[in-house]
Amino acid sequence: MARAFLSGNEAFAYGVRLARPDVISAYPITPQTVVVEKLSEFVEDGSLDAQFIHVESEHSALSCALGASSVGARAFTATSSQGLLYMAEVLPYVAGGRFPVVMMNANRSTALPWNIYGDQRDSLSQLDSGWIQSYAENAQEALDLALMSFYIAEHKAVQTPYMANLDGFVLTHTYEVVEVPTKEQADAFLPPFETENKMDLSTPRNLAFSAGPAQNYIFKYKEHRGVLESKKIIKEAEARFKEIFGRTYTGLVEAYKTEDADRVIVTLGSIAGLVRQVVDKKRAAGEKVGLLKIRYMRPFPKEELTAALSHAHAVAVLEKDISFGNEGTVFTNVNSALHEGGVAIETQNYIGGLGGKNISEAEIEQIFDDLHSPDGKIRFLGIDGGIQ
Repeated sequence: MARAFLSGNEAFAYGVRLARPDVISAYPITPQTVVVEKLSEFVEDGSLDAQFIHVESEHSALSCALGASSVGARAFTATSSQGLLYMAEVLPYVAGGRFPVVMMNANRSTALPWNIYGDQRDSLSQLDSGWIQSYAENAQEALDLALMSFYIAEHKAVQTPYMANLDGFVLTHTYEVVEVPTKEQADAFLPPFETENKMDLSTPRNLAFSAGPAQNYIFKYKEHRGVLESKKIIKEAEARFKEIFGRTYTGLVEAYKTEDADRVIVTLGSIAGLVRQVVDKKRAAGEKVGLLKIRYMRPFPKEELTAALSHAHAVAVLEKDISFGNEGTVFTNVNSALHEGGVAIETQNYIGGLGGKNISEAEIEQIFDDLHSPDGKIRFLGIDGGIQ
């Protein structure tokens, strides 16, 4: 295993190279472009044996990956923001066909106003598309998720596409030291892609057909079960990962000092690192606070979230998203899980980071302080008094 100084984008590209995809369909869009650029370099220098296809749009990129997967090829693509929205028609095609395409999405604000900086409204708008969704905190996790995503998506019990999300610029373009596994380690972790769900002249079958109400209903149920089944396979993948690479991950969520915490912030992505620092600072001052980082939004960690938050007095959900006219999408999911789990605690929603606006340490400290007396209002960080 070697150490390298990589951006989040580069780290993810190194992880994809280790997974050895057969086909890479590429269309550049800021801040994702570096991923496919780096992969094109790997193909050019011979360190990755893959078909690199530069297509004419994001819609074509995912359509190309779908086609490759439908004949049994391991397929990868990447996008961001408006590109993901342009792909929106194809997302349920891939999921409904049970084609385990892996895609990296560089989280970025959506227009209008036009903005190239990072929030998470693009991916969270597609939660119902049928894809697994993970959110990386740092470059090391990005590389590791790149490798694990293929294992999880391609597992026979899952057969579901996987969207790995990296916060635009904050993660995609910042550099840190990353442990890069060897090819031998990666090959020991990730088996070659084999599937019966493919077009094959020797064993012809009907794929991607039309279905009436009764049959369609069953297909949608099985698609739902595939996403739910990924919970078990994520744990299996992480156990294998620890055995081979020595790094530990904690499934759908990562709980940090929540065991005795009376106030907890729930969040996802790169901002979890800053929240963790504030938790340590307040713990040093004798305050019982904690962090719950959501690593996967689909499948949603209902049981894990309920268990981690059941002893808290108040919870804040901090997210880079808003479902206009209602509340944050993550907040909706968290509240639903708590209600279903029979956990009655005060929850409060904080919206921040839209259009890449910085979330400061002082703002996170204020969130913890607010949780002494939560008022149930939705608050936009940086707007005095919040908005009810």
